[in-house]
Amino acid sequence: MLCDFKTVKEKQLVYKLFKFCATGFMGLLIDFSITWLFKDLFGMDRYLANATGFVIAASCNFYINKKWTFNDKSKQVAKQYFSFFAISTVGLVLNTLILFLFHQKIGIAFYLSKALAIVLVSVWNFSANLWLTFNSKT
Repeated sequence: MLCDFKTVKEKQLVYKLFKFCATGFMGLLIDFSITWLFKDLFGMDRYLANATGFVIAASCNFYINKKWTFNDKSKQVAKQYFSFFAISTVGLVLNTLILFLFHQKIGIAFYLSKALAIVLVSVWNFSANLWLTFNSKT
């Protein structure tokens, strides 16, 4: 019986991870779209446009993950938002470092390095948000 409970919990965790990744993909589309809109359509500086895309995508991802992925009912939205945003920012730094290491130092092709960095950082982002931001017991 205990084994069945663990299996159900593991299935729930995998389902949350799937939803987190799906949300991340939506965030990627939002990030690229906003960056393109501000840079190419409005003529904003590319780095400012990129930062704007990141902030808007991370904000959208926070809301979707809070409501859909983690089904979180906490009223401490501001605290959770800043936790989520800090974790996302650390993830961005980790992504850049891993990309640099794999591509520049090890010599793996750029886009393969980027894909590997995304996978590794997604595990960080999911785990940190599960344990810190949404304080799930799953």
